[in-house]
Amino acid sequence: MSHEYYMQRCLELAQRAKGQTTPNPMVGAVLVHNDRIIGEGWHHFYGGSHAEVNCLESVADEDKPLIPESTMYVSLEPCAHFGITPPCANRLVQEGIKKVVIANRDPFAKVNGKGIAILTESGAEVITGILQAKAWWMNRRFFCYHTHKRPYIILKWAQTADGYMGTTAHTSIQISGPESLAESHKWRTQEDAIMVGYTTALNDNPLLTARLYEGRQPLRIALDADRNLPDTHRIFNADAATWIVNEHEETQMGNVHYVRIPFGDNLLPDLLQRLHHAKVVSLIVEGGAILLNSFLDAGLWDEARVITATGKIPDGGVQAPEIKRMPEYTTNYGTDTLNLYVNAAAGIRYAEGMEL
Repeated sequence: MSHEYYMQRCLELAQRAKGQTTPNPMVGAVLVHNDRIIGEGWHHFYGGSHAEVNCLESVADEDKPLIPESTMYVSLEPCAHFGITPPCANRLVQEGIKKVVIANRDPFAKVNGKGIAILTESGAEVITGILQAKAWWMNRRFFCYHTHKRPYIILKWAQTADGYMGTTAHTSIQISGPESLAESHKWRTQEDAIMVGYTTALNDNPLLTARLYEGRQPLRIALDADRNLPDTHRIFNADAATWIVNEHEETQMGNVHYVRIPFGDNLLPDLLQRLHHAKVVSLIVEGGAILLNSFLDAGLWDEARVITATGKIPDGGVQAPEIKRMPEYTTNYGTDTLNLYVNAAAGIRYAEGMEL
């Protein structure tokens, strides 16, 4: 079998832990001896054993003598530092593995080539760049966090067939169908934080939690410059941690953190810097139109997920943001259409055939 075949298996394994490893990346590993897989593993959750270790531990007793003669395939450069777990590169050297095939080099400063150096200095052959575009897309949040020093930003909205996303009266309205709604809740479990503007938080009174899909709850963020949101609104409940970004106060009250940031031209960069410091690797922005357009206008976005429904809002409404080019990926949820756009200016490239 080819290197690509086994690396594809690494990617499949890695994605089993989607949404569970942050701020670490998703990683899969496969150990191959004479075209036979003798071990498989992936990083299950943050703080747990890494993919390479789980792969080695999965090898049957009768196959353990074959480990030094086998090739280790891993979707990201083995780590080279002591964190919660010991360095995986050292473990591979201890096992006597002489050939390692890697998709991507790790951008994390404590690794970034050091794992490869440990392997090559031990005499191991290291091959890199196998399915690197697919592996990069899978871990795009992790790569963005370390290269741009901010969370990976996903803009998401639902719009009618004629391009509106709300009513002029600011009444709450469900535009997308049940299939899209369920998928949106799945997306929430895969991101570290979810954000809305003041008007959306006030008028829609959203929970901003994942209720239609089992998984972890994202950090909820709402902009509220003068702290005018009623304390009885659902975003203040105990279902998830919450940031209320305001201009006046920095304090913690239960699960609600009031984050003080000036509401000027640097509001978004300052907020993203605070989120990066808090190890928030990804952020999904759900509205409203003013907030979404502010991210688009500033070029502070990586991915946009636009759900277009078949219906219309009588007498028009609030115009949805517009991205004037062809999407990189399109699929359907029930009668709704999802178009995926990526920000090439931020270095984002969609890898054909990969899931969101």
